[in-house]
Amino acid sequence: MLEKFYLGLDVGSVSTNLALVDQEGAVVYTLYLRTRGQPINTIKEGMKQLDKELGSQQRIAGLGCTGSGRNLASVMCGADVVKNEITAHAIGAGNTCPDVNTVLEIGGQDSKLIILRHGVVVDFAMNSVCAAGTGSFLDQQAARLGIPIEEFGDLALKSQNPVRIAGRCSVFAESDMIHKQQMGNSVPDIIAGLCDALVRNYLNNLGKGKNIQPPVVFQGGVAANAGIKKAFEAALDTEVIIPEHHGEMGALGAALLARAEVKEKPTTFLGVGISDKTHSSRSFYCNDCANNCEIIELSCENAVVARWGDRCGKWSALTGDRTG
Repeated sequence: MLEKFYLGLDVGSVSTNLALVDQEGAVVYTLYLRTRGQPINTIKEGMKQLDKELGSQQRIAGLGCTGSGRNLASVMCGADVVKNEITAHAIGAGNTCPDVNTVLEIGGQDSKLIILRHGVVVDFAMNSVCAAGTGSFLDQQAARLGIPIEEFGDLALKSQNPVRIAGRCSVFAESDMIHKQQMGNSVPDIIAGLCDALVRNYLNNLGKGKNIQPPVVFQGGVAANAGIKKAFEAALDTEVIIPEHHGEMGALGAALLARAEVKEKPTTFLGVGISDKTHSSRSFYCNDCANNCEIIELSCENAVVARWGDRCGKWSALTGDRTG
């Protein structure tokens, strides 16, 4: 009898993550790939690598998609369920820490704060505008300091006297960091100050008015940074839990949602073989009304398979070999 697994696919602007869970919901495989502005190619690469991992006695019985590229991924792969990042990250966190009350999530380009009570999302906030509260902020400053981002957190822990750096804007933070360097402050003290600045910015932008209670789970790629974890624990005066698969929690949540959605139904997943098909996408504007919607069109083997982005449903209802 074939062993069933459920796949979660989280397609973001910086990374594309895959998570595979078994019938009990245990994680059996995860994969992190850089999206690099090419989500179609990255999804295909993920499927190729997944194909190598799957044995002949294993099959994917369900697929869930999330992330900013979830619509594209859903159409390409034939998803059984498509959910936003808030839902997926909340489900993933709840699987790791069933009594979680607060989820802190910081990725490369955006950040989220999710408030849960008894496993239900009751409040949330997102920041996709200001870079000062995201991983890209740390990447930029690490590059300026000539330090690999992987060493950033450990250096922060060596700080004896963290400096205070203005963190409400990434431009001002960089200027302030240069000023602190010129004053002779040590690199660990400056890095610790940058970690504190990011956490301060995050809590000021997303945490204002939110009832943050423990247990607190910290996930996303930035959760690997020990300096940020320490800064959050100091600011919130509580322990911050880092899940084992902190970078793939959105994908994990999507996989668990697929597992719940499919149950005994046949999956709509098109299979890992989609990596061998030819896909292309384009966008155009519909000028039929004042909305001027930007329509995204996906083709497979030169046939249009989906369109989305329209408010009225005119274009999304059209599939087949027609073009707009």
